[in-house]
Amino acid sequence: MHDFTYRPQSPRTVFGAGALVHLEREIDLLGAQRALVLCTPGQVAQAQQVAERLGARAAGIFARAEMHVPIEAARAARDEARRLGADCAVAIGGGSTIGLGKAIALDSGLPILAIPTTYAGSEMTPIYGITEAGLKTTGRDARVMPRTVIYDPALTLPLPVPLSMTSGINAIAHAVEGLYAPDGNPIMDLMAEEGIRALARALPAIHQRADDMEARGDALYGAWLCGSVLGNVSVALHHKLCHTLGGSFKLPHAETHTVVLPHALAFNLPQVPAAAARIARALGGVAPHTVAGVLYDLAQSVGAPVALRDLGLREADLDRACELALTHQYPNPRPLEKAPLRALLQRAYEGQRP
Repeated sequence: MHDFTYRPQSPRTVFGAGALVHLEREIDLLGAQRALVLCTPGQVAQAQQVAERLGARAAGIFARAEMHVPIEAARAARDEARRLGADCAVAIGGGSTIGLGKAIALDSGLPILAIPTTYAGSEMTPIYGITEAGLKTTGRDARVMPRTVIYDPALTLPLPVPLSMTSGINAIAHAVEGLYAPDGNPIMDLMAEEGIRALARALPAIHQRADDMEARGDALYGAWLCGSVLGNVSVALHHKLCHTLGGSFKLPHAETHTVVLPHALAFNLPQVPAAAARIARALGGVAPHTVAGVLYDLAQSVGAPVALRDLGLREADLDRACELALTHQYPNPRPLEKAPLRALLQRAYEGQRP
């Protein structure tokens, strides 16, 4: 018997090809009148598409979202929302843009409507992260959870194939850690296994043909499931390492998750046989003890990075990364000790197959 407590946390979700047509209805349901549209500098065209659909209800566009949410950008966006009299924010993009929306909500309580264009999954979680003075601080707060999420696979078509691959593997990482979270439950286990299965099926298809709408839909469905898992359970070593490497060494978010996942899973694998069995089923019935290597092979087969050195990390940074990862440790199935953790980082730096 598995004792557990389950309290679902999930935004209103609208899913389907062409689902953006429901934007005005969803703004109405929020009771909002003036929406500030958030995006990165590279997604201004999609933000303008949203603003044009909203017409007079678009308060403006703030196109300064960045990776790891620098506190300066968060403050500037908050001030712009106040200046324009916005009573909600529409975040269109990936984890960087949705993270910016969360930072605004944390400070001001402004409701957020998220329109994901990647597979990051941030839109389904109450987790936020803000970087200040080179250190990324993360936390959980119900105020930052988007009120509504619109999933439209057509909006992911402009996402380049390399970013699609790393974004999807980033989503898989959420589900993998959810399967051995100390506060996990059977509902999240089902969602995690199905999410991994959907993404493991979709990513090779997208790699082969970027405009495969069926595969894009499968990937977004998998991202929704994996993000929901992340939003309902705690995270462990994998996420701690990625937050450290991203926030302190400015490594790209999804790519870092892609490289670290097989190594963090291999580190914990002997302690999590039930999770290994579920991951093995989701990956097509491979042997449970091989799942870390199979995920490494998946990344390599779709052209994703497999070594931290290829992301710009210096070997001289590994000792410092290890020290930072050992501070404020997340719960983890295997106790974290310096020597094994440093060895893990070395293997990830070199890109060795686990």
